[in-house]
Amino acid sequence: MESQRVDMYLMTNAKYFQPQHLNYIRERLQMADDSKWGMIQSVDLKDPTTILIVSILAGSLGIDRFLIGDTGLGVGKLLTCGGLGVWALVDWFLIMDATRQKNMEKLQQFL
Repeated sequence: MESQRVDMYLMTNAKYFQPQHLNYIRERLQMADDSKWGMIQSVDLKDPTTILIVSILAGSLGIDRFLIGDTGLGVGKLLTCGGLGVWALVDWFLIMDATRQKNMEKLQQFL
């Protein structure tokens, strides 16, 4: 894939991934076929900041976990009212990295 196209993708989507993954993504995108470009652009990436706001406002209901695709954890959080508030509080610090990790897993399906 063209390096200019890869750089443009990374500039617009870098906030969705952990910084240590960016070089790996760059290498994999440069090795990828141009035919995969459409699929890579269509990957539904979640914004970690938005998920953090949802976690602060409705984290005790597990909505943040449902949004990033952790359905089991979302149900657990919903049934325990966010682990009586403790789990919801801990998730405020963990949810952004969990979101970036889920975004990486989604992108790796196409690389």
